[in-house]
Amino acid sequence: MEIAIILVATVIILCILAEKFSGKFGMPALLLFMLIGMMFGSDGFFKIPFENYGLAERFCTVSLCFIMFYGGFNTKWKTAKPIAHKAVLLSTVGVFLTAVITAFLCVVVLGYTWQESFLVGAVLSSTDAASVFAILRRKKLNLKDGTASLLEMESGSNDPVSYMMTLIGITMLQGQNLANQAASNVNIGIMMTRQIVFGVAIGLIIALMVIYILKKTKLVADGLDTIFMIGAVLGCFGISQIIGGNAFLSVYLMGILVGNSQIRNKVVMVSFFDGLTGLAQIFIFFLLGLLAFPHRFSQVLWPALAIMIFLTFIARPIAVFLILLPFKCSIRQCTLVSFAGLRGAASIVFSIMVIANNVNVSYDLYHIVFMVSLFSVAIQGTLLPWTAKKLEMTDDSMDVRKTFNDYCEESAITLMRMYIPKGHNWENRQIKDVSMPTGSLALMLKRGKETMIPKGDTTILADDTLILSVPAYEPKDQEKLQEIEIDKKHSWCGKRIEELNLPSDMLIALIIRKEQNLIPDGKTVILEGDTVVAYDNQ
Repeated sequence: MEIAIILVATVIILCILAEKFSGKFGMPALLLFMLIGMMFGSDGFFKIPFENYGLAERFCTVSLCFIMFYGGFNTKWKTAKPIAHKAVLLSTVGVFLTAVITAFLCVVVLGYTWQESFLVGAVLSSTDAASVFAILRRKKLNLKDGTASLLEMESGSNDPVSYMMTLIGITMLQGQNLANQAASNVNIGIMMTRQIVFGVAIGLIIALMVIYILKKTKLVADGLDTIFMIGAVLGCFGISQIIGGNAFLSVYLMGILVGNSQIRNKVVMVSFFDGLTGLAQIFIFFLLGLLAFPHRFSQVLWPALAIMIFLTFIARPIAVFLILLPFKCSIRQCTLVSFAGLRGAASIVFSIMVIANNVNVSYDLYHIVFMVSLFSVAIQGTLLPWTAKKLEMTDDSMDVRKTFNDYCEESAITLMRMYIPKGHNWENRQIKDVSMPTGSLALMLKRGKETMIPKGDTTILADDTLILSVPAYEPKDQEKLQEIEIDKKHSWCGKRIEELNLPSDMLIALIIRKEQNLIPDGKTVILEGDTVVAYDNQ
Protein backbone atom coordinates (compact mmCIF):
# COMPACT_ATOMS: atom_id res chain seq x y z
CA MET A 1 0.00 0.00 0.00
CA GLU A 2 2.78 2.40 0.92
CA ILE A 3 4.54 1.71 -2.39
CA ALA A 4 1.32 2.45 -4.29
CA ILE A 5 0.94 5.79 -2.47
CA ILE A 6 4.54 6.73 -3.22
CA LEU A 7 4.02 5.74 -6.85
CA VAL A 8 0.92 7.95 -7.16
CA ALA A 9 2.76 10.86 -5.55
CA THR A 10 5.70 10.36 -7.90
CA VAL A 11 3.44 10.34 -10.96
CA ILE A 12 1.67 13.54 -9.87
CA ILE A 13 4.95 15.35 -9.21
CA LEU A 14 6.46 14.21 -12.51
CA CYS A 15 3.38 15.35 -14.42
CA ILE A 16 3.40 18.73 -12.68
CA LEU A 17 7.06 19.15 -13.61
CA ALA A 18 6.19 18.13 -17.17
CA GLU A 19 3.49 20.80 -17.18
CA LYS A 20 6.02 23.37 -15.99
CA PHE A 21 8.65 22.59 -18.59
CA SER A 22 6.40 21.63 -21.55
CA GLY A 23 6.82 25.10 -23.05
CA LYS A 24 10.59 24.69 -23.15
CA PHE A 25 10.18 21.36 -24.94
CA GLY A 26 7.87 23.01 -27.47
CA MET A 27 5.12 20.42 -27.05
CA PRO A 28 1.79 20.20 -25.18
CA ALA A 29 2.04 18.99 -21.57
CA LEU A 30 -0.65 16.34 -22.17
CA LEU A 31 1.71 14.57 -24.56
CA LEU A 32 4.33 14.42 -21.81
CA PHE A 33 1.76 12.89 -19.43
CA MET A 34 1.23 10.08 -21.96
CA LEU A 35 4.98 9.56 -22.31
CA ILE A 36 5.37 9.36 -18.52
CA GLY A 37 2.64 6.69 -18.50
CA MET A 38 4.50 4.73 -21.16
CA MET A 39 7.69 5.06 -19.11
CA PHE A 40 5.93 3.33 -16.17
CA GLY A 41 4.15 0.74 -18.36
CA SER A 42 4.98 -2.83 -19.30
CA ASP A 43 7.43 -1.77 -22.00
CA GLY A 44 8.91 1.11 -20.00
CA PHE A 45 11.60 1.45 -17.38
CA PHE A 46 9.43 0.45 -14.42
CA LYS A 47 7.54 -2.34 -16.26
CA ILE A 48 4.29 -2.09 -14.29
CA PRO A 49 1.94 -4.70 -15.80
CA PHE A 50 -1.47 -3.17 -16.47
CA GLU A 51 -3.99 -4.30 -19.08
CA ASN A 52 -7.29 -3.99 -17.18
CA TYR A 53 -9.45 -2.21 -19.77
CA GLY A 54 -12.59 -2.54 -17.64
CA LEU A 55 -11.04 -0.71 -14.70
CA ALA A 56 -9.47 1.86 -17.02
CA GLU A 57 -12.84 2.49 -18.68
CA ARG A 58 -14.58 3.14 -15.36
CA PHE A 59 -11.86 5.46 -14.10
CA CYS A 60 -11.54 7.37 -17.38
CA THR A 61 -15.31 7.69 -17.80
CA VAL A 62 -15.70 9.37 -14.40
CA SER A 63 -12.71 11.62 -15.09
CA LEU A 64 -14.08 12.53 -18.52
CA CYS A 65 -17.41 13.30 -16.85
CA PHE A 66 -15.80 16.07 -14.78
CA ILE A 67 -13.80 17.33 -17.75
CA MET A 68 -17.02 17.58 -19.77
CA PHE A 69 -18.83 19.34 -16.93
CA TYR A 70 -16.02 21.85 -16.47
CA GLY A 71 -15.90 22.43 -20.23
CA GLY A 72 -19.48 23.67 -19.99
CA PHE A 73 -19.11 25.32 -16.58
CA ASN A 74 -16.15 27.43 -17.73
CA THR A 75 -17.71 28.45 -21.06
CA LYS A 76 -18.70 32.11 -20.96
CA TRP A 77 -22.06 32.11 -22.74
CA LYS A 78 -21.96 35.83 -23.51
CA THR A 79 -18.79 35.31 -25.56
CA ALA A 80 -19.91 31.98 -27.03
CA LYS A 81 -23.46 33.02 -27.96
CA PRO A 82 -22.60 34.73 -31.29
CA ILE A 83 -20.85 31.59 -32.55
CA ALA A 84 -23.01 28.99 -30.79
CA HIS A 85 -24.94 27.98 -33.93
CA LYS A 86 -21.70 27.29 -35.81
CA ALA A 87 -20.19 25.42 -32.87
CA VAL A 88 -23.31 23.25 -32.46
CA LEU A 89 -23.29 22.37 -36.17
CA LEU A 90 -19.59 21.48 -35.98
CA SER A 91 -20.15 19.33 -32.88
CA THR A 92 -23.10 17.45 -34.41
CA VAL A 93 -23.19 17.49 -38.22
CA GLY A 94 -19.42 18.04 -38.36
CA VAL A 95 -18.70 15.08 -36.12
CA PHE A 96 -21.03 12.86 -38.17
CA LEU A 97 -19.46 13.93 -41.48
CA THR A 98 -15.96 13.41 -40.10
CA ALA A 99 -16.86 9.90 -38.94
CA VAL A 100 -18.52 8.90 -42.23
CA ILE A 101 -15.74 10.28 -44.47
CA THR A 102 -13.07 8.63 -42.31
CA ALA A 103 -15.01 5.35 -42.42
CA PHE A 104 -15.26 5.50 -46.22
CA LEU A 105 -11.51 6.01 -46.55
CA CYS A 106 -10.82 3.15 -44.12
CA VAL A 107 -12.95 0.84 -46.28
CA VAL A 108 -11.28 1.92 -49.53
CA VAL A 109 -7.65 2.25 -48.40
CA LEU A 110 -7.28 -0.08 -45.40
CA GLY A 111 -9.78 -2.72 -46.43
CA TYR A 112 -11.73 -2.76 -43.16
CA THR A 113 -15.37 -3.82 -43.15
CA TRP A 114 -17.97 -1.05 -43.17
CA GLN A 115 -18.92 -1.69 -39.53
CA GLU A 116 -15.30 -1.70 -38.39
CA SER A 117 -14.56 1.43 -40.40
CA PHE A 118 -17.58 3.24 -38.94
CA LEU A 119 -16.36 2.36 -35.45
CA VAL A 120 -12.92 3.87 -36.20
CA GLY A 121 -14.55 7.02 -37.55
CA ALA A 122 -16.93 7.29 -34.59
CA VAL A 123 -14.22 6.88 -31.96
CA LEU A 124 -11.98 9.48 -33.63
CA SER A 125 -14.68 11.92 -34.75
CA SER A 126 -14.56 14.33 -31.81
CA THR A 127 -11.90 16.88 -30.99
CA ASP A 128 -10.30 16.79 -27.56
CA ALA A 129 -11.41 19.59 -25.24
CA ALA A 130 -8.55 19.10 -22.77
CA SER A 131 -5.93 19.46 -25.50
CA VAL A 132 -7.61 22.43 -27.19
CA PHE A 133 -8.21 24.30 -23.92
CA ALA A 134 -4.66 23.67 -22.72
CA ILE A 135 -3.04 24.96 -25.92
CA LEU A 136 -5.28 28.02 -26.24
CA ARG A 137 -4.67 29.07 -22.65
CA ARG A 138 -1.03 28.15 -22.12
CA LYS A 139 0.07 29.50 -25.49
CA LYS A 140 -2.22 32.54 -25.07
CA LEU A 141 -3.63 32.12 -28.57
CA ASN A 142 -5.67 35.28 -29.03
CA LEU A 143 -7.59 34.51 -32.22
CA LYS A 144 -9.66 36.68 -34.54
CA ASP A 145 -13.35 36.42 -35.44
CA GLY A 146 -14.41 34.55 -32.30
CA THR A 147 -12.33 31.53 -33.36
CA ALA A 148 -11.18 30.74 -29.82
CA SER A 149 -14.78 30.57 -28.54
CA LEU A 150 -15.75 28.49 -31.57
CA LEU A 151 -12.99 25.95 -30.90
CA GLU A 152 -13.72 25.86 -27.17
CA MET A 153 -17.46 25.29 -27.54
CA GLU A 154 -17.06 22.78 -30.36
CA SER A 155 -14.42 20.71 -28.57
CA GLY A 156 -16.36 20.90 -25.31
CA SER A 157 -19.65 19.77 -26.83
CA ASN A 158 -18.78 17.20 -29.50
CA ASP A 159 -17.83 14.28 -27.24
CA PRO A 160 -21.51 13.35 -26.59
CA VAL A 161 -22.09 12.90 -30.34
CA SER A 162 -18.92 10.84 -30.74
CA TYR A 163 -19.92 8.77 -27.71
CA MET A 164 -23.38 8.12 -29.20
CA MET A 165 -21.91 7.07 -32.56
CA THR A 166 -19.44 4.78 -30.77
CA LEU A 167 -22.39 3.08 -29.08
CA ILE A 168 -24.04 2.74 -32.49
CA GLY A 169 -20.83 1.18 -33.88
CA ILE A 170 -20.72 -1.28 -30.98
CA THR A 171 -24.37 -2.21 -31.54
CA MET A 172 -23.77 -2.70 -35.27
CA LEU A 173 -20.81 -5.02 -34.69
CA GLN A 174 -22.63 -6.98 -32.00
CA GLY A 175 -25.58 -7.56 -34.37
CA GLN A 176 -23.78 -8.22 -37.65
CA ASN A 177 -25.55 -11.43 -38.65
CA LEU A 178 -28.66 -11.07 -40.81
CA ALA A 179 -30.98 -12.57 -38.21
CA ASN A 180 -30.15 -9.79 -35.80
CA GLN A 181 -29.77 -6.95 -38.32
CA ALA A 182 -33.39 -5.77 -38.21
CA ALA A 183 -33.46 -5.88 -34.43
CA SER A 184 -30.12 -4.07 -34.35
CA ASN A 185 -31.49 -1.24 -36.52
CA VAL A 186 -34.52 -0.86 -34.26
CA ASN A 187 -32.28 -0.82 -31.18
CA ILE A 188 -30.09 1.87 -32.73
CA GLY A 189 -33.09 4.10 -33.43
CA ILE A 190 -34.44 3.70 -29.90
CA MET A 191 -31.01 4.25 -28.40
CA MET A 192 -30.42 7.49 -30.34
CA THR A 193 -33.78 8.88 -29.25
CA ARG A 194 -33.21 7.99 -25.61
CA GLN A 195 -29.66 9.37 -25.70
CA ILE A 196 -30.74 12.78 -26.96
CA VAL A 197 -34.10 13.25 -25.19
CA PHE A 198 -33.10 11.88 -21.78
CA GLY A 199 -29.62 13.41 -21.99
CA VAL A 200 -31.02 16.91 -22.51
CA ALA A 201 -33.86 16.44 -20.01
CA ILE A 202 -31.67 15.22 -17.15
CA GLY A 203 -29.05 17.90 -17.72
CA LEU A 204 -31.72 20.60 -17.72
CA ILE A 205 -33.59 19.31 -14.66
CA ILE A 206 -30.48 18.80 -12.51
CA ALA A 207 -29.09 22.19 -13.54
CA LEU A 208 -32.30 24.00 -12.57
CA MET A 209 -32.40 22.17 -9.24
CA VAL A 210 -28.78 23.05 -8.47
CA ILE A 211 -29.27 26.71 -9.41
CA TYR A 212 -32.40 26.94 -7.25
CA ILE A 213 -30.72 25.32 -4.25
CA LEU A 214 -27.61 27.51 -4.44
CA LYS A 215 -29.43 30.77 -5.17
CA LYS A 216 -32.71 30.55 -3.27
CA THR A 217 -32.04 28.30 -0.29
CA LYS A 218 -29.53 27.82 2.51
CA LEU A 219 -29.56 24.02 2.32
CA VAL A 220 -25.86 23.95 1.47
CA ALA A 221 -23.67 25.22 4.28
CA ASP A 222 -20.91 27.71 3.50
CA GLY A 223 -17.75 25.96 2.41
CA LEU A 224 -19.60 22.87 1.15
CA ASP A 225 -20.68 24.31 -2.21
CA THR A 226 -17.96 22.51 -4.17
CA ILE A 227 -18.72 19.18 -2.44
CA PHE A 228 -22.39 19.65 -3.27
CA MET A 229 -21.50 20.36 -6.90
CA ILE A 230 -19.40 17.18 -7.12
CA GLY A 231 -22.40 15.20 -5.89
CA ALA A 232 -24.67 16.96 -8.37
CA VAL A 233 -22.34 16.19 -11.30
CA LEU A 234 -22.03 12.52 -10.36
CA GLY A 235 -25.78 12.31 -9.78
CA CYS A 236 -26.55 13.89 -13.14
CA PHE A 237 -24.14 11.53 -14.91
CA GLY A 238 -25.40 8.42 -13.09
CA ILE A 239 -29.13 9.13 -13.51
CA SER A 240 -28.68 9.87 -17.21
CA GLN A 241 -26.77 6.62 -17.73
CA ILE A 242 -29.32 4.53 -15.83
CA ILE A 243 -32.29 5.71 -17.91
CA GLY A 244 -30.36 5.49 -21.20
CA GLY A 245 -29.57 9.17 -21.73
CA ASN A 246 -26.34 10.58 -23.07
CA ALA A 247 -24.58 11.18 -19.75
CA PHE A 248 -21.82 13.32 -21.28
CA LEU A 249 -24.43 15.54 -22.91
CA SER A 250 -26.23 15.84 -19.57
CA VAL A 251 -23.21 16.99 -17.58
CA TYR A 252 -22.05 19.36 -20.34
CA LEU A 253 -25.47 21.01 -20.55
CA MET A 254 -25.63 21.17 -16.77
CA GLY A 255 -22.20 22.81 -16.74
CA ILE A 256 -23.20 25.54 -19.19
CA LEU A 257 -26.43 26.38 -17.34
CA VAL A 258 -24.92 26.38 -13.84
CA GLY A 259 -21.69 28.09 -14.89
CA ASN A 260 -23.55 31.00 -16.46
CA SER A 261 -25.94 31.55 -13.57
CA GLN A 262 -25.38 33.86 -10.60
CA ILE A 263 -24.82 31.18 -7.97
CA ARG A 264 -22.84 31.99 -4.86
CA ASN A 265 -19.16 31.15 -4.55
CA LYS A 266 -18.86 30.51 -8.28
CA VAL A 267 -15.31 31.90 -8.37
CA VAL A 268 -14.28 29.36 -5.72
CA MET A 269 -15.96 26.55 -7.67
CA VAL A 270 -14.22 27.53 -10.90
CA SER A 271 -10.83 27.39 -9.17
CA PHE A 272 -11.69 24.06 -7.53
CA PHE A 273 -12.91 22.36 -10.70
CA ASP A 274 -10.00 23.78 -12.66
CA GLY A 275 -7.67 21.94 -10.27
CA LEU A 276 -9.85 18.82 -10.21
CA THR A 277 -10.04 18.54 -14.00
CA GLY A 278 -6.31 19.23 -14.21
CA LEU A 279 -5.74 16.23 -11.95
CA ALA A 280 -8.24 14.18 -13.99
CA GLN A 281 -6.37 15.04 -17.20
CA ILE A 282 -3.06 14.03 -15.65
CA PHE A 283 -4.35 10.63 -14.62
CA ILE A 284 -6.29 9.98 -17.84
CA PHE A 285 -3.29 10.67 -20.06
CA PHE A 286 -0.96 8.83 -17.68
CA LEU A 287 -3.29 5.82 -17.60
CA LEU A 288 -3.61 5.84 -21.38
CA GLY A 289 0.17 5.75 -21.63
CA LEU A 290 0.33 3.00 -19.00
CA LEU A 291 -2.08 0.86 -21.08
CA ALA A 292 0.02 1.25 -24.23
CA PHE A 293 2.56 -1.31 -25.41
CA PRO A 294 5.16 0.57 -27.51
CA HIS A 295 6.41 -2.68 -29.07
CA ARG A 296 3.05 -2.91 -30.86
CA PHE A 297 3.37 0.55 -32.43
CA SER A 298 5.27 -0.73 -35.45
CA GLN A 299 2.35 -3.07 -36.23
CA VAL A 300 -0.16 -0.21 -36.36
CA LEU A 301 2.09 2.55 -37.70
CA TRP A 302 0.79 2.41 -41.30
CA PRO A 303 -2.95 2.36 -40.52
CA ALA A 304 -2.49 4.99 -37.79
CA LEU A 305 -0.60 7.31 -40.14
CA ALA A 306 -3.14 6.75 -42.91
CA ILE A 307 -6.07 7.52 -40.58
CA MET A 308 -4.24 10.57 -39.20
CA ILE A 309 -3.82 11.88 -42.75
CA PHE A 310 -7.49 11.11 -43.55
CA LEU A 311 -8.67 13.03 -40.51
CA THR A 312 -6.33 16.01 -40.72
CA PHE A 313 -6.27 16.70 -44.46
CA ILE A 314 -9.50 15.21 -45.83
CA ALA A 315 -12.33 14.37 -43.41
CA ARG A 316 -12.02 17.26 -40.94
CA PRO A 317 -11.45 20.00 -43.58
CA ILE A 318 -14.39 18.78 -45.70
CA ALA A 319 -16.71 18.84 -42.68
CA VAL A 320 -15.47 22.25 -41.46
CA PHE A 321 -15.59 23.97 -44.86
CA LEU A 322 -19.06 22.59 -45.67
CA ILE A 323 -20.41 23.95 -42.39
CA LEU A 324 -18.56 27.27 -42.01
CA LEU A 325 -18.38 28.60 -45.58
CA PRO A 326 -22.19 29.17 -45.80
CA PHE A 327 -21.78 31.48 -42.77
CA LYS A 328 -19.25 33.52 -44.79
CA CYS A 329 -16.32 32.50 -42.61
CA SER A 330 -12.98 33.26 -44.22
CA ILE A 331 -10.83 30.59 -45.82
CA ARG A 332 -8.16 31.33 -43.21
CA GLN A 333 -10.58 30.78 -40.33
CA CYS A 334 -11.88 27.54 -41.85
CA THR A 335 -8.32 26.32 -42.35
CA LEU A 336 -7.34 27.10 -38.76
CA VAL A 337 -10.48 25.45 -37.33
CA SER A 338 -9.73 22.39 -39.49
CA PHE A 339 -6.15 22.15 -38.26
CA ALA A 340 -7.20 22.68 -34.63
CA GLY A 341 -9.19 19.41 -34.62
CA LEU A 342 -6.93 17.67 -32.11
CA ARG A 343 -7.64 14.07 -31.10
CA GLY A 344 -6.87 13.05 -27.56
CA ALA A 345 -8.23 11.57 -24.35
CA ALA A 346 -11.89 11.23 -25.37
CA SER A 347 -11.07 9.18 -28.46
CA ILE A 348 -8.80 6.83 -26.52
CA VAL A 349 -11.38 6.49 -23.73
CA PHE A 350 -14.03 5.53 -26.29
CA SER A 351 -11.67 2.93 -27.78
CA ILE A 352 -11.21 1.48 -24.27
CA MET A 353 -15.00 1.33 -23.99
CA VAL A 354 -15.15 -0.73 -27.21
CA ILE A 355 -12.58 -3.22 -25.90
CA ALA A 356 -14.27 -3.41 -22.48
CA ASN A 357 -17.53 -4.37 -24.27
CA ASN A 358 -15.74 -7.34 -25.90
CA VAL A 359 -16.33 -6.11 -29.46
CA ASN A 360 -14.34 -8.22 -31.91
CA VAL A 361 -12.54 -6.27 -34.63
CA SER A 362 -9.80 -7.34 -37.02
CA TYR A 363 -7.33 -4.65 -35.91
CA ASP A 364 -5.72 -3.32 -32.73
CA LEU A 365 -8.19 -0.47 -32.13
CA TYR A 366 -6.65 0.86 -28.92
CA HIS A 367 -3.12 1.25 -30.26
CA ILE A 368 -4.31 2.68 -33.58
CA VAL A 369 -6.36 5.34 -31.77
CA PHE A 370 -3.52 5.90 -29.30
CA MET A 371 -1.05 6.48 -32.12
CA VAL A 372 -3.43 8.80 -33.97
CA SER A 373 -3.97 10.83 -30.78
CA LEU A 374 -0.24 10.85 -30.09
CA PHE A 375 0.49 12.17 -33.58
CA SER A 376 -2.33 14.68 -33.34
CA VAL A 377 -1.31 16.17 -30.00
CA ALA A 378 2.41 16.10 -30.88
CA ILE A 379 2.20 17.50 -34.43
CA GLN A 380 -1.01 19.55 -34.60
CA GLY A 381 -0.81 20.66 -30.99
CA THR A 382 2.78 21.83 -31.34
CA LEU A 383 2.21 23.55 -34.68
CA LEU A 384 -1.15 25.16 -33.87
CA PRO A 385 0.31 28.49 -32.56
CA TRP A 386 2.65 28.68 -35.57
CA THR A 387 -0.23 27.88 -37.96
CA ALA A 388 -2.42 30.58 -36.42
CA LYS A 389 0.31 33.17 -36.93
CA LYS A 390 1.03 32.07 -40.50
CA LEU A 391 -2.68 32.35 -41.33
CA GLU A 392 -2.70 35.81 -39.72
CA MET A 393 -5.48 34.72 -37.38
CA THR A 394 -3.92 36.07 -34.18
CA ASP A 395 -5.01 39.36 -32.69
CA ASP A 396 -2.99 40.91 -29.87
CA SER A 397 -5.88 43.20 -28.98
CA MET A 398 -7.94 40.14 -28.00
CA ASP A 399 -7.51 38.07 -24.84
CA VAL A 400 -8.35 34.36 -25.06
CA ARG A 401 -8.77 34.28 -21.26
CA LYS A 402 -11.94 36.36 -21.62
CA THR A 403 -13.69 33.43 -23.30
CA PHE A 404 -13.60 31.47 -20.03
CA ASN A 405 -15.74 31.97 -16.94
CA ASP A 406 -12.71 31.95 -14.66
CA TYR A 407 -11.38 35.15 -16.19
CA CYS A 408 -11.66 38.26 -14.03
CA GLU A 409 -11.14 41.43 -15.96
CA GLU A 410 -8.62 43.79 -14.44
CA SER A 411 -10.59 46.79 -13.33
CA ALA A 412 -7.70 49.27 -13.74
CA ILE A 413 -8.23 50.44 -10.14
CA THR A 414 -5.74 50.31 -7.30
CA LEU A 415 -6.63 51.06 -3.72
CA MET A 416 -4.86 53.59 -1.57
CA ARG A 417 -5.16 53.42 2.21
CA MET A 418 -5.29 56.83 3.88
CA TYR A 419 -5.15 57.09 7.68
CA ILE A 420 -6.64 60.23 9.25
CA PRO A 421 -4.75 61.19 12.44
CA LYS A 422 -5.90 63.83 14.92
CA GLY A 423 -5.37 67.30 13.57
CA HIS A 424 -5.56 66.20 9.93
CA ASN A 425 -7.18 68.85 7.75
CA TRP A 426 -9.87 66.30 6.72
CA GLU A 427 -10.90 65.67 10.34
CA ASN A 428 -14.56 66.50 11.08
CA ARG A 429 -15.20 67.38 7.43
CA GLN A 430 -17.67 65.72 5.07
CA ILE A 431 -16.44 63.61 2.15
CA LYS A 432 -17.86 66.03 -0.40
CA ASP A 433 -15.94 68.97 1.11
CA VAL A 434 -12.41 67.52 1.03
CA SER A 435 -9.97 67.78 -1.87
CA MET A 436 -9.18 64.25 -3.00
CA PRO A 437 -6.59 63.28 -5.61
CA THR A 438 -7.78 63.81 -9.19
CA GLY A 439 -9.97 60.96 -10.43
CA SER A 440 -10.12 59.24 -7.05
CA LEU A 441 -13.17 58.07 -5.17
CA ALA A 442 -13.75 57.22 -1.50
CA LEU A 443 -14.75 53.57 -1.61
CA MET A 444 -14.68 52.59 2.02
CA LEU A 445 -14.25 53.98 5.49
CA LYS A 446 -12.97 51.90 8.39
CA ARG A 447 -13.75 53.16 11.89
CA GLY A 448 -12.58 50.83 14.63
CA LYS A 449 -14.10 47.43 13.84
CA GLU A 450 -16.80 49.00 11.70
CA THR A 451 -16.55 49.21 7.93
CA MET A 452 -18.91 51.47 6.01
CA ILE A 453 -19.53 52.76 2.51
CA PRO A 454 -19.11 56.55 2.69
CA LYS A 455 -21.54 58.97 1.11
CA GLY A 456 -20.99 62.57 0.22
CA ASP A 457 -22.33 63.70 3.60
CA THR A 458 -20.30 61.19 5.64
CA THR A 459 -18.17 62.97 8.23
CA ILE A 460 -14.54 61.94 8.53
CA LEU A 461 -13.32 61.50 12.10
CA ALA A 462 -9.88 61.19 13.64
CA ASP A 463 -8.41 57.64 13.50
CA ASP A 464 -10.59 56.78 10.49
CA THR A 465 -9.00 54.92 7.61
CA LEU A 466 -10.20 55.86 4.13
CA ILE A 467 -9.78 53.53 1.18
CA LEU A 468 -9.50 55.55 -2.01
CA SER A 469 -9.57 54.32 -5.61
CA VAL A 470 -6.79 55.61 -7.79
CA PRO A 471 -6.12 54.04 -11.10
CA ALA A 472 -6.07 46.79 -10.47
CA TYR A 473 -7.97 45.83 -7.54
CA GLU A 474 -7.43 42.71 -5.51
CA PRO A 475 -10.20 42.06 -3.01
CA LYS A 476 -9.18 41.51 0.61
CA ASP A 477 -11.22 40.12 3.47
CA GLN A 478 -14.90 40.87 2.77
CA GLU A 479 -14.22 43.45 0.08
CA LYS A 480 -15.51 42.38 -3.33
CA LEU A 481 -15.66 43.86 -6.79
CA GLN A 482 -18.05 42.34 -9.28
CA GLU A 483 -18.36 43.07 -12.98
CA ILE A 484 -21.83 43.57 -14.42
CA GLU A 485 -22.24 43.53 -18.19
CA ILE A 486 -24.96 45.95 -19.33
CA ASP A 487 -27.08 44.96 -22.31
CA LYS A 488 -30.19 46.71 -23.57
CA LYS A 489 -32.45 44.50 -21.44
CA HIS A 490 -30.61 45.19 -18.19
CA SER A 491 -32.64 47.15 -15.64
CA TRP A 492 -29.80 49.67 -15.20
CA CYS A 493 -29.46 50.48 -18.89
CA GLY A 494 -30.17 54.15 -19.62
CA LYS A 495 -30.48 55.18 -15.97
CA ARG A 496 -28.47 57.54 -13.81
CA ILE A 497 -26.68 55.94 -10.87
CA GLU A 498 -28.65 58.09 -8.45
CA GLU A 499 -31.87 56.54 -9.85
CA LEU A 500 -30.81 52.99 -9.01
CA ASN A 501 -32.13 51.36 -5.87
CA LEU A 502 -28.74 50.07 -4.76
CA PRO A 503 -28.27 48.23 -1.45
CA SER A 504 -26.63 50.34 1.24
CA ASP A 505 -23.47 48.22 1.10
CA MET A 506 -23.00 48.49 -2.68
CA LEU A 507 -21.24 51.21 -4.61
CA ILE A 508 -20.58 51.55 -8.32
CA ALA A 509 -16.84 52.22 -8.38
CA LEU A 510 -15.99 52.16 -12.08
CA ILE A 511 -17.57 52.06 -15.51
CA ILE A 512 -15.57 50.52 -18.36
CA ARG A 513 -16.86 52.07 -21.58
CA LYS A 514 -15.02 50.92 -24.69
CA GLU A 515 -11.45 52.15 -24.15
CA GLN A 516 -12.30 54.43 -21.22
CA ASN A 517 -12.34 53.82 -17.48
CA LEU A 518 -14.81 56.25 -15.93
CA ILE A 519 -15.05 57.17 -12.26
CA PRO A 520 -18.80 57.75 -11.96
CA ASP A 521 -20.91 59.97 -9.77
CA GLY A 522 -24.64 60.04 -9.14
CA LYS A 523 -25.35 61.84 -12.44
CA THR A 524 -23.49 59.29 -14.59
CA VAL A 525 -25.79 57.48 -17.04
CA ILE A 526 -25.18 53.75 -17.55
CA LEU A 527 -25.23 52.83 -21.24
CA GLU A 528 -25.65 49.62 -23.23
CA GLY A 529 -22.28 47.86 -23.62
CA ASP A 530 -20.87 49.27 -20.39
CA THR A 531 -19.09 47.06 -17.90
CA VAL A 532 -20.02 48.26 -14.43
CA VAL A 533 -17.58 47.46 -11.63
CA ALA A 534 -19.56 47.44 -8.38
CA TYR A 535 -18.11 47.31 -4.89
CA ASP A 536 -20.05 45.00 -2.57
CA ASN A 537 -19.32 44.72 1.15
CA GLN A 538 -21.69 41.78 1.79
